[in-house]
Amino acid sequence: MGKTKTAFVTETEEIKKTSAEKYAEKKAKRDIEKEKVLDVPKVEQVLQDETAQSEIKVKKEIIEKQRGKKYLEAKLKINKTNSYKLTDAIKLVKETSYSKFDGTMEMHLVVKKTGVNINVTLPYSAGKQKRIEFATEETLEKLKIGKIDFDVLLTTADMMPKLVMYAKLLGPRGLMPNPKNGTIVKSVKDKEKFGGNTINLKTEKEVPLIHTSFGKVSQDLSELVKNAETILDKLGGSKTIVRTFIKSTMSPSVKIQI
Repeated sequence: MGKTKTAFVTETEEIKKTSAEKYAEKKAKRDIEKEKVLDVPKVEQVLQDETAQSEIKVKKEIIEKQRGKKYLEAKLKINKTNSYKLTDAIKLVKETSYSKFDGTMEMHLVVKKTGVNINVTLPYSAGKQKRIEFATEETLEKLKIGKIDFDVLLTTADMMPKLVMYAKLLGPRGLMPNPKNGTIVKSVKDKEKFGGNTINLKTEKEVPLIHTSFGKVSQDLSELVKNAETILDKLGGSKTIVRTFIKSTMSPSVKIQI
């Protein structure tokens, strides 16, 4: 009986051992399969990254190919590593502008912070005639149907409460009157101050970039220089400006000294 019991216990232990070994083997196989599955996303990510890089290279090549002969010829006249004096930079832009129409002189600035929003009156024409609206009851009727046919909206303080309800329409377009940019005025006579020489300098919402214009390619050099100097001075010069580039509607950009 003792031998039979001993044999039974030994046999049972062997069965348990065999089961444990089988379980271990199965677990090992599952772990291997799991690792294989986990590797798939990594492989896919690598492939996606490689594809993205390839697409970027292709897009760059396409952009380079799209540049016309006139642009490339004009670009050769500009030293991209140079910062030009303002007068020299404007001369160079006028020289390299290749449009058949009278292009606009543009200025693109990188400043130190966002939140800039000021109106500046230039000594000479900025090249664009602005549509100035003085807020009246008729203006409110147009806003009710979402009609906007003006570039600048002026108002008096007592009219502001009526305009607030259209803030979602006017705000995103930069048309909501506010004391900061001088569009809350005393009377309709102040409308004369906001003519073709007045421009709005405003940073983009999330990045400290300002895009503006300061005249036409055909304007006298002295007028363009004075307009550009006024913009740079009003923004605070090198204290607030990081980099500045000027160009025409159709010309390469030129970096200027601040």
